[in-house]
Amino acid sequence: MESYKYYGDIIEMPRHISKRHIPMNIQNRAAQFAPFSALTGHNDEVMEKARQLEDFIFLDESQIDIINEKLNYIINNLNNIESVFIKYFVKDEKKQGGRYETKRQGVKKIDTYNNVIILNDNTKINFNDILKISAI
Repeated sequence: MESYKYYGDIIEMPRHISKRHIPMNIQNRAAQFAPFSALTGHNDEVMEKARQLEDFIFLDESQIDIINEKLNYIINNLNNIESVFIKYFVKDEKKQGGRYETKRQGVKKIDTYNNVIILNDNTKINFNDILKISAI
């Protein structure tokens, strides 16, 4: 073999064991070869930048009137309504914009003072964020 030609004098020698330093355990040796991320958080930032958001849709007066009529109907018939189908805007916490969510849920309370509808799962939706609503 070629290696014996160059290293034959040291190949058969026993491995050196230090008398000053205790041998490293297998767990710590393995940790030396664990993946290392030099740019901590870089991947998260790239994913955040790529995340797509929707713009808030501004309704015209006729659309707002329709939503207000439906809200008034729900307020006046709250005991007879099993649930509502609602599509509303959720503002994003990190970036400008957000997303529209759709739920079918029972109504716990309608707070006309704060203009908020509270669903059975404790979701609070501002009247201004509602895109569509219908009683079921």
